[in-house]
Amino acid sequence: QVQLVESGGGLVQAGGSLRLSCAASGRTFDNYAMGWFRQAPGKEREFVAGIRWLGGKIYYADSVKGRFTISRDNAKNTLYLQMNSLKPEDTSVYYCAAFRADVAMASVNIHVRSVYGYWGQGTQVTVSS
Repeated sequence: QVQLVESGGGLVQAGGSLRLSCAASGRTFDNYAMGWFRQAPGKEREFVAGIRWLGGKIYYADSVKGRFTISRDNAKNTLYLQMNSLKPEDTSVYYCAAFRADVAMASVNIHVRSVYGYWGQGTQVTVSS
């Protein structure tokens, strides 16, 4: 059974940094794409960043480009999201997610929420002004 467990959220002042982690277990993720999504109160869950587990192209939402960095540690089966220069509008619950995808599928669908079959429980990030 696939399990994704996020950690690392918290309260930070604007301009600060946080690193989120997502521990993945339950299967080999070599043929999976992994993504970070976020959802603010009253808003749709939106794509933040994505990467295939075996590497390759990395995808970011325009709103976080240049500030957030997605990475993974294959040995630890862990996905990360380094968030710098945080803004109050980054305040959300952040979710880790996974779906089975080859390179072509990942390039087309990695930002599409509905293709992800596995989700973590989320971790709250609050950025104060």
